Amino acid sequence: MATEGSVTEPAYFNRLNNITTSVEVRLLKRKEAKVPTGVLKTIKNYIAASDMRKGDEAWLVIDKDQWKDEQIAELHRWSQEDPKYGLALSNPKFEYWLLLHFDDGSDVTSARICDDRLRHHLPHYDKSLGVLKITTDMINSAIQRAKRRNDPPCIDWPRTCGSTTVHILVEHILSADK
Repeated sequence: MATEGSVTEPAYFNRLNNITTSVEVRLLKRKEAKVPTGVLKTIKNYIAASDMRKGDEAWLVIDKDQWKDEQIAELHRWSQEDPKYGLALSNPKFEYWLLLHFDDGSDVTSARICDDRLRHHLPHYDKSLGVLKITTDMINSAIQRAKRRNDPPCIDWPRTCGSTTVHILVEHILSADK
C-alpha cells in the first residue's frame, strides 16, 4: 500500500495489522513527491522490484484535497489495469474515514468541518492516532456508514465532499483474514 499521508494513514493501517491474523498490511515508504503521481510511482516501483504473490493486492490511498480530477484520473486508470490493484480515496481527506468510526459523516462540506467534527470525538486529535483503540465494531460501523454515504456507488472515485472508498480496501483486508 502506498499512501499520500505519512502519519495518519500508516498509523491506521498498522493498527489493522494488530486486528488481522493472516493478512499483513505492508506500507511503503514514499520517496516520491507528496502528490498523487508520486504515490503511484512509489507503488509501481515496488511492484516492479518484487513479485506479487497470489492473493496480494496493491492499493493507493489518497485524499481528494486540492488535487485536480486529471491527477486522480491517472491513479484511477492504473487501478483498473489489474483486479489486484485498487484506489481508496477520501473526500476531503483521510480523516473523513476516521470520522465514520464515530458518526454518520453527514454535512461534511470541507476539510475544516471534517477536522472539527473529528475533534468532537477525539478532542486532542493531531494527525497521530495516539492511544486511540480502534475496535472491530468501530471498523464495521465505519464500513456500513461509508456504504450508506456511497449509494449509489461511485464509478471511479468520490467526487463529492463527505465520501470515501477506503471502506472497500478495509473490507478486502478483513475478508482476506477470514
